[in-house]
Amino acid sequence: MVIHEFVVMPDHVHLLITLPGALSVQKAMQLIKGRFSFRAGRSLGFGGEVWQRGFSDVRILNEADYRLRKTYIEHNPVNAGLVSNPKLFPFGSLYLKGVAGAKALDSAVKDGTTEVVP
Repeated sequence: MVIHEFVVMPDHVHLLITLPGALSVQKAMQLIKGRFSFRAGRSLGFGGEVWQRGFSDVRILNEADYRLRKTYIEHNPVNAGLVSNPKLFPFGSLYLKGVAGAKALDSAVKDGTTEVVP
């Protein structure tokens, strides 16, 4: 699984991921949610429910759609009024790329890239 973009909002998460051919979106979300819940319990002593049931997903069909979803994810904190510039939101891939000095992931879109909102 490759995570291209993400943003952790106060009440939801956006992920732009590419899954290997054998891994379904449902199984990927089960793994992500399960591992996070386990770590939250172990590291933070959190015993309650972390995630709501279900998720929504959108299949990315071409590069234009990929860029549209990427921009949406990056600007979600701005649209929610949390920051004035998406690069300032510390809980997203755009911020981490800026901190690390990494270039944006603008490689060709592979079949199976999916935006997932747990």
